[in-house]
Amino acid sequence: MRVLLTGRFDTGEREAWAAELTRQLPGLTWLDDAAADAAPAGIEAAVVANPAPGRLARLPDLRLIQSLWAGVDKLLADATLPPAVPIARMVDPAMNAAMAETALWAVLALHRGFFTYQAQQRQARWQPLPQRRADEVPVLVLGRGQMGGAAAARLAAQGYPVQTWGRADGDITPQPARTQIVVNLLPLTPATRGLIDARFLAALPRGAGLVNLARGAHVVDADLLSALDAGHIGHAVLDVFQAEPLPAGHPYWQHPRVTVLPHAAAATDERSAAAVVAANLRALQAGAPLLHLVDRSRGY
Repeated sequence: MRVLLTGRFDTGEREAWAAELTRQLPGLTWLDDAAADAAPAGIEAAVVANPAPGRLARLPDLRLIQSLWAGVDKLLADATLPPAVPIARMVDPAMNAAMAETALWAVLALHRGFFTYQAQQRQARWQPLPQRRADEVPVLVLGRGQMGGAAAARLAAQGYPVQTWGRADGDITPQPARTQIVVNLLPLTPATRGLIDARFLAALPRGAGLVNLARGAHVVDADLLSALDAGHIGHAVLDVFQAEPLPAGHPYWQHPRVTVLPHAAAATDERSAAAVVAANLRALQAGAPLLHLVDRSRGY
């Protein structure tokens, strides 16, 4: 089977993926963009990382689009995607575990005031803070998918009262009023874009924390900055942004109530993720059911 490996990769990243995929699937023919342009017929699958718009429309025999990333919002934004070709997203157990670890770290740091202690250190200020128990810190996890479920389970295991919310709840909006910390792990869809806005933030109790590990477009930046400036939101841990890398002059960089991560909450591990790709490509060859298919109408 001929398979195209295409997309936007960092330096050396495509080579690392190609090596691992070839190791796990040595019997397949792996193609780059130049080879696909020269002979597009007979390419049955494309393994992609946010490919250039129009790239997949040129493949007449395509039977599967397998994304290397968990989020498919950028992929689905390509209006030229072949409408009848199934799309599978990446559901990597190693990534789910890493995301749960980051969520736990952020919640612990907010709960125990560790970001405040960090600021106090810079001021040479010795000031112990009142210490709450985990069962006194309700957490709302937005998203009930693989990552949201893994994070919620990890937090609950540490004793936090965890409420979850997902788009499957229909028109019922999340109820953050009794929440001390919000962790966002929603997919980005038209329905969730801008969900964390002034109204949502105002419903949180004063001093609540926000952890955004999903997509920058879930948050209305101006509304969050206003809530932070007013002290209504005590601290925000942000891993994702509307523009990435985060521009040097963005207010988040210097805001005393913001911790910035460089989209590093859960890096994809080529070894475990390649195994997920391999399973789907073998299923495609065998005519077996494909895993982790995207519902285009829902956007994930």
